[in-house]
Amino acid sequence: MRTKRQPAATLAIPLALSALLGCGPAASPPPLPPAGAALPSPQPAPQGLPVVETTLEAVGLDGAALDRSVSPCDDFYQFACGGWLAKAEIPGDERAWYRSFHEIEKRNKAELRRILEDAASAGGRDPVSQKIGAFYGACMDEPAIEAAGVAPIADLLARAQKVRDPKGLGALITELHRRRIWALFDISSAQDMKDATRVIAMLDQNGLGLPDRDYYLKEDDKSKALRRTYEEHVARMMRLAGAKGAAATAAAAAVMQIETELAKISKTRVERRDPKGLYNKLDRAALAKAAPSFPWDAYFQGIGRPDIKEVNVTSVRFFEGLSRLLTAVKPAAWQSYLAWHVVRSTAPLLPRAFVDESLTLEAALTGKREVEARWKRCVDATDGALGELLAQPFVKTSFPGASKPAAEAMVREVSEAFRRDVRSLDWMDEGTKRRALAKLDAMAYLIGYPDRWRTYDFEIDPRSYAKSALAARAFHTSWDLGKIDEPLDRDEWQMSPPTVNAYYDLQRNHMVFPAGILQPPFYSVKSSVPVNLGGIGMVVGHELTHGYDDQGSQFDEKGNLEDWWSKEVAAAFKEKTGCVEAQYSAREALPGLTLNGKLTLGENIADLGGVKLAFRAYRAMRRGAAEQTIAGGFTEDQQFFLAHGQAWCGKIRDEALRMMVQVDPHAPPRFRVNGPLANLPEFGEAFQCAPGTPMRPAETCAVW
Repeated sequence: MRTKRQPAATLAIPLALSALLGCGPAASPPPLPPAGAALPSPQPAPQGLPVVETTLEAVGLDGAALDRSVSPCDDFYQFACGGWLAKAEIPGDERAWYRSFHEIEKRNKAELRRILEDAASAGGRDPVSQKIGAFYGACMDEPAIEAAGVAPIADLLARAQKVRDPKGLGALITELHRRRIWALFDISSAQDMKDATRVIAMLDQNGLGLPDRDYYLKEDDKSKALRRTYEEHVARMMRLAGAKGAAATAAAAAVMQIETELAKISKTRVERRDPKGLYNKLDRAALAKAAPSFPWDAYFQGIGRPDIKEVNVTSVRFFEGLSRLLTAVKPAAWQSYLAWHVVRSTAPLLPRAFVDESLTLEAALTGKREVEARWKRCVDATDGALGELLAQPFVKTSFPGASKPAAEAMVREVSEAFRRDVRSLDWMDEGTKRRALAKLDAMAYLIGYPDRWRTYDFEIDPRSYAKSALAARAFHTSWDLGKIDEPLDRDEWQMSPPTVNAYYDLQRNHMVFPAGILQPPFYSVKSSVPVNLGGIGMVVGHELTHGYDDQGSQFDEKGNLEDWWSKEVAAAFKEKTGCVEAQYSAREALPGLTLNGKLTLGENIADLGGVKLAFRAYRAMRRGAAEQTIAGGFTEDQQFFLAHGQAWCGKIRDEALRMMVQVDPHAPPRFRVNGPLANLPEFGEAFQCAPGTPMRPAETCAVW
């Protein structure tokens, strides 16, 4: 879930939607598991229903992914995924590989490639094909990119060398921000947290080249080594851009000096999880008083919005500190910093040497070993620049007609499960329950693709990829800032439809499930109800629960930041979320590396609630069934939990896992499976786990 633009919370490695469909065909009973296998005997079919036996594959599960040498009551993630983990390999151009997200993305990307190559080779038979084909074709023209060298950014680099004072620095920052090169800070449109019907400007901290402020400030050996690697990387990139040896080294030192100072005044990721702390609305006079060294009038004029009267500043302290830096740091250091951020941001648009050098830093941070194939990068670039154009041919071929109504049915059932749970809560008073249910009633969901497609009014030069990409960036900045002071579009999408992900928007109070995630193993018309609900149903429940996690609970049904809880209920909620925080803080991702329970709290609450709601929705959907299906010896309840586990089978490089623990609000996959299930009594009952076993502990946490 995203915290950069406050409203959105994603599944992280994309999630999906599902529907209900019948079980697979009956088959002869599967062979018994080998002697000593840890699989418990199936429970009796509920209500004495007749039993239909079939295979795991027939209901949408993968028998080969299991590790039957492990008890599901000791480590369910290993039980559900161990066979897959033993065989799966992370491709060289990836930092991680998931059985769900990455496999779906691989299929989706292959289809997008087919669409784009057809569009590029056909010369554009219609306006959509013409535009996406021209952009993709320019990106794929490596000889032209090599021949252009650094010419596409030469003017910006030259301007950086002429910066002499805060006024000149502000003028160049304005030009960079128009192209979405976010040196120092960034600007965007955002809903007013106190009046969600209004769209205002937002200024946010930015300007670092490493993933997080803590990379600059921690004093452990790994952090120090990464800082050395980063500084050496900056120097090499600056040499590629034309700086001489000693000058490049000095420039890198200046970059590290400035970025370290920016890190010191930046909020931590945990601090950024507090919506109240992110809401500091200032008028133009107050902004100028907070940061008097920056030329705000010229900046707003230069980005095309001189009429902006007020802004939300996510950290007043950051902009106060930034103002002091503008006069304290020497012009030569600012020149290096600005030039570096031009090079860093535009490296994907430049010759191969820049792309290869970018990999050296990424390899140190994530363990990634190879640069992605050119076509993959160009598919992603086209999706980023022209997402809702590219989506139009994609949904025609990749979003079957049954997916949308099936997803809608699932959302309704999960919503009703939440409604029933709220009504039965013993820690919430009636007044707060009414407000919680009013928010549920107001919650909307967008499925598949937008009702209205976005238009993209910028020129594409088929002979210059960099020129086209920078034009796309300028267009998106103008489009985003153009929403300020305009009526809110609650149906706007923040992801393109081919994206393998899902999200909940705190202020629009809606869930969004792109077509890209409505694919196996999250959802399939061929999978059984338990399997679909364990996959996409959990995603639906996860996103819905975000409306009531530690952040979402601070927003009312209209998307306004409001304390709508009674004092006693708020105290009970804090106690329950404190249990989750403490539980996950004790979990170790690597030896000596524990999770940050505060950073991951919202996602962990959503995971716990998501699995519980999906399980109850599955039970409701199967109510009144004429038969019970046993697949590979597993009951329907067990199939549900296996589907959840197998949706999260994933391998992550150690370097990437370290970065994930430091910067990602999501827990690693093992804990997204074992964590929620160990807290859910129905899991222990389904697998007949003895009390006190790891997956049925004596002490559990429950919020929703």
